[in-house]
Amino acid sequence: MRLPLLPPFLACVMLAAGGFPPAHSDDALPELRLMSATELKAGTNGHFVTRAEINGSDITVLVDTGASAVALSYEDAESAGLHPGNLDFNIPVQTANGTAKAASVKIDRIEIDGVKVEDVDGMVLPEGALHGTLLGMSFLSRLSSFKVEDGVLYLKD
Repeated sequence: MRLPLLPPFLACVMLAAGGFPPAHSDDALPELRLMSATELKAGTNGHFVTRAEINGSDITVLVDTGASAVALSYEDAESAGLHPGNLDFNIPVQTANGTAKAASVKIDRIEIDGVKVEDVDGMVLPEGALHGTLLGMSFLSRLSSFKVEDGVLYLKD
């Protein structure tokens, strides 16, 4: 048996009686975010050097699994808006150049080719103590995975 089609007016009344979903709900759905991945090829020296967006600034970084944290040079910290002149350099750290005192910072966001991590612990070294920025384990450990295989570093958030 075939049912007759409802006139448009009646269909609207029936839909309204069933209720429309609220325009704004306190039970918001969780944000849907797709996973991103990228590959970095090692340079001729075997190091993984790339461009990272740190707090919106494009900064060259050396990915360093031996560094416990992201370590920014004073100059790169300025570029990333971390205001190193206002920081308290009170954390003793060992660098390739000896002992220095670093300042603890919270980096809002680090992104490499769509792979991003927010609220990353980092440190800023005094002016002249570090040339460039090291992307250490405080970033890498927050990824869902990272691995090195055949001279390629794979990052996945």
